Amino acid sequence: MDHLVLEVGLAIALIALAGLLSAKLRFSVVPFYILVGMAVGPHAFHFGSFDFRFIESAPLIDFMGRIGVLFLLFYLGLEFSVGRLIKSGKSIVVGGSIYIAINFTLGLMIGIFSGFPVAETLIVAGITTISSSAIVAKVLVDLRRTANPETEMILGIIMFEDVFLAVYISILSGLVLSGSSSLGGVLISAVIALGFMLLVIILGRKAVPLLNRALNIRSNELFALVVFAALFLLAGFAETIHVAEAIGALLVGLVLAETEHRERIEHLILPFRDFFGAIFFFSFGLTIVPSELGGAVWLSLIAVVITLLGNFIAGMLAGRSAGLSSKASSNIGLTIVSRGEFSIILANMGKAGGLAAFIQPFAALYVLILAILGPLLTKESKHVYNFLNKIFKFKDHKEKKPVKPKLKDESLGG
Repeated sequence: MDHLVLEVGLAIALIALAGLLSAKLRFSVVPFYILVGMAVGPHAFHFGSFDFRFIESAPLIDFMGRIGVLFLLFYLGLEFSVGRLIKSGKSIVVGGSIYIAINFTLGLMIGIFSGFPVAETLIVAGITTISSSAIVAKVLVDLRRTANPETEMILGIIMFEDVFLAVYISILSGLVLSGSSSLGGVLISAVIALGFMLLVIILGRKAVPLLNRALNIRSNELFALVVFAALFLLAGFAETIHVAEAIGALLVGLVLAETEHRERIEHLILPFRDFFGAIFFFSFGLTIVPSELGGAVWLSLIAVVITLLGNFIAGMLAGRSAGLSSKASSNIGLTIVSRGEFSIILANMGKAGGLAAFIQPFAALYVLILAILGPLLTKESKHVYNFLNKIFKFKDHKEKKPVKPKLKDESLGG
């Protein structure tokens, strides 16, 4: 504790170096953050006098990582609106349902055939279902694909995943975090979680005029304090009733997204999201015991192969249901294959609930591999499609007119 400031400074410097290296290599930054955390954390390898375990105050870094989760989910809530999904049309609802159904079913099969208990199976299914919106959005911007005909469907599926994630985490909170072992206890906890979520959304929407007046604050300092107070208080209260604190943060974002101050809040939150979000991935690396990764290699590789297959099939079906060409449809599956922040959030939930120890190393390897493969497959999607087209001879049909969606540059996940 005597060198706490120095350790935090070293951690931030290492995170910055990892970010600079990833930017130079034009690669996703997520695996770099995780690997650096693994390399210098309390569980890192050491050889005699060569000891790279620089970070001993892991609990503090872990707490800062938890703050990163709150900012990630809060920002996501600000970007999302229930009305947007409804206005996007039937094609996005159908495409999102196809994507979730295929990938979630495959995730359940991984757990069932591996002989995992129910709770562990549900966590694994969640880890393998949800894409990394940060990585996907960044890749779309970097490759200048925001005007592509399939991008609207990609963003729609990401929005649909957000809705699924919110409900799914609420249900898992009742099963994993509450400690309920009976079916009745699990159902009660799930109902409480879902009821809390719906109550906050309904009351929040009704309170929009009041919130507009309350947030009409000239001082940026006071404005930030009020917003942060709402974020941490609701997230903290959610945790006390066995609802994931991340859901509390998401709900605050959803409510404030309906106000006239949304853009000001986004501008305020963005640097905090990036800073603490980077620490979140780094802190996840600190928790990984490298010597235990070997036991999760085969499961992770099997899950990666199944995810690649499921994503491609889901992308093809979702795209064709929206009237896109087979090439554009293949781009959907190849673009949203990356896994990242949400998979790690679910893995951490499993750890907090005292579930099997294999979940952490499995999630680490799985996310690392797909955070690397995802951007590569997206960049080389044309060559991948041409190769597969020679084998399967996809039948094309007329595409819908390209629509240029609005997409902000996401610095985290690059």
